[in-house]
Amino acid sequence: MIGNASAAPSPGRLQGRTVLLTGASRGIGRAIALRFAAEGAALCLVARGADSLERVRAEAAALGAPAAVHAADLARREQVQAAFDAAIAAFGRVDVLVNNAGIYHAAPLVDTTPEDFDRVLQVNVYGAFHLMQLALRHMQARGSGKVVNIASTAGKWGSLNQSAYNASKHALVGLTRCAALEAAARGVQVNAICPGFVQTDMLDEFRAHAAILGVPFEQVLQAGLARVPQRRFLQPEEVANLALYLASAESDGMTGQSLLLDGGMLMV
Repeated sequence: MIGNASAAPSPGRLQGRTVLLTGASRGIGRAIALRFAAEGAALCLVARGADSLERVRAEAAALGAPAAVHAADLARREQVQAAFDAAIAAFGRVDVLVNNAGIYHAAPLVDTTPEDFDRVLQVNVYGAFHLMQLALRHMQARGSGKVVNIASTAGKWGSLNQSAYNASKHALVGLTRCAALEAAARGVQVNAICPGFVQTDMLDEFRAHAAILGVPFEQVLQAGLARVPQRRFLQPEEVANLALYLASAESDGMTGQSLLLDGGMLMV
């Protein structure tokens, strides 16, 4: 026998941890779910679409992860409460909250209706706010926990025709800092990821932006890539890898940060 070839494999980086993940049915959320599943997490997956959630649950289960699903509209506070209650009912606790759910709206500021602005903030800000309240009360009482907010480079600068979206992501970055400061002495870390252009179906929503500008959709995509030094879109798995770090014990000394993952876009 050479070395420790017969030793059992080491446990995953999230072994024994329960994760509540929103926006889990597609794109970045699905990638996070599968990455966390491979690292031993138990998952409570939340999104609006029950069928798509079930498909992700099955994929996570194939990786050996216990997984529950809960369909909810995070713009409605009572459904946020129900989603958190479902995680507690399924696993008894929440060790990690990942606020990934988000919606996008393209319109000039002067044409953005109060209803459109409110809807974006209800999902992107208030949904995260309500879940953070619930999770932080629970985590602080236990003396440990992680919150990972999926924000955006839109939370770091201004953009044409997306005032509602940018305002929501700036708010999420601010919430991250305030929550981190309040929770730091109680064993809870709160951080955010600010991705740039990620290859998901949300890119299709830039079609509305292209229509406002009166240019082809492909031209908008190429103009976006021209601002990225790496000259490529990010993949959802790259965001999931950073989320894993922030959810694991490896990041215990980090809190209140909003980490850019943008191919260098905001360097220039």
